[in-house]
Amino acid sequence: MEQGSEVARLMRQIELEYEAAQRGMYGFAAGAAKHEFITARMEKMGRCHEKLIELVGEREATKALAEALEQAGNTAPPEKEAAQ
Repeated sequence: MEQGSEVARLMRQIELEYEAAQRGMYGFAAGAAKHEFITARMEKMGRCHEKLIELVGEREATKALAEALEQAGNTAPPEKEAAQ
């Protein structure tokens, strides 16, 4: 049970990092700061994926990563929602 909650926590963290990277990409910041922000989010997602691999193995971790990214992708950034 404890492993399941850790997997869920890591998947949620991946979702949050992806959403933050998306907002960083479409936000008002520009240049190197924007690039560094997005890179940091992607690196955090990578670390979460590595932890998932330790917990459930590479195949299941990759499936969990894909699910988390799909879930995060289903949440439109506020700027896009307002434009619709």
